[in-house]
Amino acid sequence: MAAAPRDVPRRGLFIGGGWREPSLGRRLPVVNPATETTIGDVPAATAEDVELAVAAAREAFRRDGGRHWSCASGAVRAKFLRAIAAKIKEKKSDLALLETLDSGKPLDEANADMDDVAACFEYYADLAEAFDGKQHLPISLPMENFKSYALKEPIGVVGLITPWNYPLLMATWKVAPALAAGCTAVLKPSELASLTCLELGAICIEIGLPPGVLNIITGLGPEAGAPLASHPHVDKVAFTGSTETGKRVMTAAAQMVKPVSLELGGKSPLIVFDDIDNIDNAVEWAMFGIFANGGQVCSATSRILVHEKIAKQFLDRLVAWAKHIKISDPLEEGCRLGSVVSEGQYEKIKKFISTARNEGATILCGGARPQHLRRGFFIEPTIITDVSTSMQIWREEVFGPVVCVKEFSTESEAVELANDTHYGLAGGVISNDPEICERLTKAIQAGIIWINCSQPCFVQAPWGGNKRSGFGRELGEWGLDNYMTVKQVTKYCSDEPWGWYQPPSKL
Repeated sequence: MAAAPRDVPRRGLFIGGGWREPSLGRRLPVVNPATETTIGDVPAATAEDVELAVAAAREAFRRDGGRHWSCASGAVRAKFLRAIAAKIKEKKSDLALLETLDSGKPLDEANADMDDVAACFEYYADLAEAFDGKQHLPISLPMENFKSYALKEPIGVVGLITPWNYPLLMATWKVAPALAAGCTAVLKPSELASLTCLELGAICIEIGLPPGVLNIITGLGPEAGAPLASHPHVDKVAFTGSTETGKRVMTAAAQMVKPVSLELGGKSPLIVFDDIDNIDNAVEWAMFGIFANGGQVCSATSRILVHEKIAKQFLDRLVAWAKHIKISDPLEEGCRLGSVVSEGQYEKIKKFISTARNEGATILCGGARPQHLRRGFFIEPTIITDVSTSMQIWREEVFGPVVCVKEFSTESEAVELANDTHYGLAGGVISNDPEICERLTKAIQAGIIWINCSQPCFVQAPWGGNKRSGFGRELGEWGLDNYMTVKQVTKYCSDEPWGWYQPPSKL
């Protein structure tokens, strides 16, 4: 087992390039969800601190006419992003350990997350550098006496509100493209897992990021997140989290007609056809789609639709595989299922399972605390069958290691079941028939489709959903565009008068 650090770093709010205590002096306890012990605390920001952070970001955006950041070349910003990536790699072990202690995820997963964090900063450094050569591209016009081009410019000060399931990675998905675009930012991570985001502030100090370019405030949503979303000097809000909170963010932003991008909940389907050659391959992808990160994944394929011809065989193997998962202290080597993030989330998941049982569903596997773990917020991987489409467990996002399995008989029935949801983040199809895969790629109403897999994620590819899963796209070049505004520049290139009006008579 890896050794836990003796002390969790005690940080303040990261504002204007340095640390400061919250205005009201309040702090929130940090609880290790795998042991239920308090391991530290984080500052609890309020509206007063939001004011300071937004003012620091605004000043950094405008400083010297933007020469140091917003109007600097992409190559200048790329140097800082690469420096952050290098520090992430250097501190990978410490950051991964903090992330595990804070969120309960297996240490192997946290280490992989840190690799992805560094890769994301490097990717957007490359895009920032390449961006310089893409400005002033001419626009073809039908009139020769005009020349036109488009400029992409940073949108301004952005508020970034991020979740607890991948604390530093989800923050990076927003911070890296926002900074690459030339924006300045105020990051507000979830109060349930803020430690590694605060360490990002320490890294910014180490690499000499200009003061105020990135500010990091921790605290409760109503006290810190809400004032950030509604602040008149925040030019855009990007939010990842629950659909209900997303609605409130959108409402707050609407009062000032500021743009938002929202990556919200999901109840994603995975459709397994009977033409597959290897049941176990399909089962492992189904497992990865719902049990990775404890099922605390917005895109989790938490509804499995399996063809009736292979349903029994598939379920037998799914149960066997699920019972074989190593559930343990997340610091133990080989752990594949740690705790969920908090007591509140633990109780919420248990209530979902209880309601499913009361509504007539069958808990085929799991559904309780593992017998060998007496402390910590652990839930066994849970497989639920005999589910009707009206049940809560089928319709609502659980955000835990809980999956529903339902049979289908025809392709059209599978599509209908897959799309019978308010959400539209992701979906998957497992089949050996390329024509089936092609048809379902078009038929499933979601922003992300996986074929013969579930949950792969690449920084180069767009990420985001439809319907109540939100709008806007992160990652890839789409992620950079999230933080840009487009300006048309058109020049009249003739000495001839325009000639629309008749000139007055000469005196």
